[in-house]
Amino acid sequence: MKSTAALIITVVQLFLATTLAAADEIVINAVGDIMLAGRWAPTLRKAGYDYPFGGVRAELARGDINLANLESPLARGGTEFSSKKFRFRAEPEVANALHSAGFNLVTLANNHSMDFGWAALKETRQHLSNAGIAWIGAGENLNEARQMALYTIKGKKIAFLGYSLTQPIEFFAGSTRPGTMPGYANLVTADVANARKQADYVIVSFHWGREASGTVQSYQRDTAHRAIEAGADVIIGHHPHVLQGVERYKGGIIFYSLGNFTFASKSTTADVSAIVRLRLNNSQREAELLPLDVLHRRVGFQPRLLSGAQGAAVIGKINQLSRPFKTEIPSHDGRYTLTF
Repeated sequence: MKSTAALIITVVQLFLATTLAAADEIVINAVGDIMLAGRWAPTLRKAGYDYPFGGVRAELARGDINLANLESPLARGGTEFSSKKFRFRAEPEVANALHSAGFNLVTLANNHSMDFGWAALKETRQHLSNAGIAWIGAGENLNEARQMALYTIKGKKIAFLGYSLTQPIEFFAGSTRPGTMPGYANLVTADVANARKQADYVIVSFHWGREASGTVQSYQRDTAHRAIEAGADVIIGHHPHVLQGVERYKGGIIFYSLGNFTFASKSTTADVSAIVRLRLNNSQREAELLPLDVLHRRVGFQPRLLSGAQGAAVIGKINQLSRPFKTEIPSHDGRYTLTF
């Protein structure tokens, strides 16, 4: 009888511990590039801007915060910056579609936010605000651009910062010039250290790397390491449009590139991607990777979650890209998770 009673007590204790952990758990989903402009915009408009998110909406609904890189202004105004090959400007209706999909935070620190100048980016911020979406990584001047987004969730404070290390440098904000936030090391480390003093968790987004390359550049790694040494817990990268490796470093974790998410392109290079799901609680920090198929000829413009052998193949690719960093993402009952 005693052994049975002890077993029941143990089971109840485990159940209560699991329930309490879940109650305290903060869930943050992060994705790569969103760009719903360009030559395929009429197709997307016809389908409805909610359409691209249909395959992932349920997963995003599980997040307390959903973060994305918004790879274009959402505006009707502005003056086109003609000194670069690709310029994008999506319709303002995209803002409401982002909100409906579950996104409540975007980074504007990238090489397309200023494609139609500050007027269009300022209009973008207004549309985002109207839709209930916050932003990081851009402002009327450098001081505003470097401001963090600070959330209090379940009694914990989470800080987000956003930076770009991509050309054109004319897009970068200055002391009296509007634009995107440059990821210069001295600014990053100062901002992260400041955020660390105010927050329980610090998450930093970087737009960086070489397009269409799975190889992490030395400056990416150096910048990421400096950010973690200054107090960052998680680094989220994007810009290459393809996956890059994952690295655990000094108690932090770095996702060098998550690839495309919902992107108006029929590229055959950008074929797979992933959602990063962070689970943060008092006892553990866990990152889960949710593999995605983003190849247009298979899924159109609607990312599709992958499981089974297809999901395992994506994780296998990430593990191969992560070998230089001695990181491997194990499988736990079909889930791909790392603690950090």
